Order: sequence, then structure tokens, then C-alpha cells
Amino acid sequence: MTKSYQICCPKCNNHQNFYRYGKDKYGNQKYLCRVCGHQFAPDAHAADKPGRPRVRPYPTCPVCGKAMFLHHDHKYYSNYQCCDKKCGHSIFVPKPAAVTAPSMSKLSGKTDFKRMRYPVHVILMALSMFYLGKNSFRNIALILRTVMNIQVSHTTISNWCTKFAPLFQNIALELMPTLNFNSDEWHADETVVKIRGMKYYLWLIVDSETRFVLSFHLSRHRDSPQAFSLLNSVKHLGKPGAIVTDRYSAYKVPVKAVLGVKHIRVQSFSDDITNNLIECFNKQFKAWYKTKQGFASFDSANNLIAVFLFFYNFVRPHSALDGLTPAQVAGLNLSARSKRKLFLVA
Repeated sequence: MTKSYQICCPKCNNHQNFYRYGKDKYGNQKYLCRVCGHQFAPDAHAADKPGRPRVRPYPTCPVCGKAMFLHHDHKYYSNYQCCDKKCGHSIFVPKPAAVTAPSMSKLSGKTDFKRMRYPVHVILMALSMFYLGKNSFRNIALILRTVMNIQVSHTTISNWCTKFAPLFQNIALELMPTLNFNSDEWHADETVVKIRGMKYYLWLIVDSETRFVLSFHLSRHRDSPQAFSLLNSVKHLGKPGAIVTDRYSAYKVPVKAVLGVKHIRVQSFSDDITNNLIECFNKQFKAWYKTKQGFASFDSANNLIAVFLFFYNFVRPHSALDGLTPAQVAGLNLSARSKRKLFLVA
């Protein structure tokens, strides 16, 4: 694109004879006048001149403060490198518009308990028995009929466990901004679940100090774009000191581009920092998932996992946290009335 103004030597008013003479420390094009030998950069002080605003499309080097150029342009991020060869620093800048939303933002179902045949406390009791224990739908129906003399079909209980996922997700989104997740480490990992006999990957990220599961993403693939979706969904929750993962290479660029923090890749079980925290959660999740013998569809799996994580974060007390929930350790302090209002107790 041509300039809308004419280049002129500020010393001798030469308008024609110039050499391109590299760039200055801010990335502006320099010229050498062939008449008087004066070196100048017309764009160096463009902000002070009316009608010639200075626009720098690329970021500034965070190390030396000089201009950067686009080194590689990828689908989900751009790699910029410093123009100064002595510095050579490179950064990764994500493209938020290109990153797909995680599956946890695509829940379907009801957002309230209106127009339900059974009382709310019965529904919450059935959900608690399903998500906090290892009961099947038929066992829950049997317990309700034997203990409370309430006739509920196991099919109805199955519908309850999936249809209220958006309701609990909205409650979690309302409470999470008040919690503190600025801990030393966040742990990320993925595990396999079966949907109609096919392998799907459940991507998870957990806070090390509170054991709060910050986000999840259910995907058919196990590659870098899925890691981008997972990390992009938690970047507004806080700033950890480091991200701990296994040796899988899909996390390398997303951690640099999205969060920009230290990335610790666990090499062996003998390391000082391990990924055992999230592996422990995977064990608890698989113990609950094993009784389901897989999921029937992607939507039902997405809803069931979302509600399971809600009960894990906000309802289920943890012995390792002195009988508190991860949300309480993160700073959640609600009165009994508020808990009943948010359906945190049956």
C-alpha cells in the first residue's frame, strides 16, 4: 500500500533520490538521502504530525521494547519475533475468534424446576444419590419407594440427571467469579470415555490448592486445538504460577499463547512436581463412570459430566480438605438460606 504523503529529506528537501537504509529500533523504515547523506525515518514521529497517524499492527517486544515481525501465522495463534537479532525473543499471541468454545458451554435442558410433577427436594435427593454415590437409576427408584414411599420411574430419574445441567451450570457461573484460583499450579490432563462404543477424550483442568475442577471439554480428538479450547475457557478465572501436564506435546503452544505462564511437563513419577492430583480426580471420576458402562450420546454425556463436576465442586465434602468442598476452600461462604436458594442442599 503506497503512502498518502511524499517522502522528503528534512535537511535538504530532496524529494527523489533516496536509499532504503534498514529500520530504526521501533521498526520504522529508514532512508538515506543521496544528496546530503542524511538518515531519517518519516514514520518515527508520525503521531505528532496531523494526518499521518502511526499504526503498529504488531506487538512490541516485552524484553527489549523494539518492534516485532510476524514469524509464523497459524490457525489458532500467531508467532511474533523481535526485529533485533541480538534479542531474538519470540511470543505467541492467540486468536480468540478461531478457538472453538468448550463443550461445557453447549449444555441443553431446563434452567429451573418449574412445572415438575415431584417436589424439588425429591429431585435433589435423587440427583445426590446418583452423583455422590454409585447408585443406578433403578436402585434410586427402589430407595425412594422403600424409604419415602414415593413412586418414581427409573426413566424419570434418568431424565432428571441430564435435563437440569444448564441450571447447575448457571449457578456455577454465578459463583465462580467470587472464588480465588490464583494458586501456584493448575493441573491439566485428559482421560478416555466411551460414547456409543467410541472413544472420546475428556479434557480437565484442576486447581492444585482447592482441588476445584475449573473447566472440562469433551471432544472426539486429542490434539492441540482441544487444549486451546480448554485453556481459553479458564484464562479469566485467575493467574496460576505454572501449568502442570504430562509429556503430551499438545499443551506446549496453548500454554504459552493463552496463559503465558510457566509450563511444567512431568517427566517421571520421581519428579518433585507430579500430576498425581488430577490423576486422583480421574480415579474418582472413573469409579463413578464405571457404573454407567459408557454414555448413550454426546449430549447426555456432556450434561452428565457437567452436573457431576458441579456436585464435586460445590456439594461433595472432601476428606483431604478437612471436610470442606473445593468451593469453600476457594472462598465460598454462604448462609444456609443462600445454599437452599442455590440448591446446594436438598
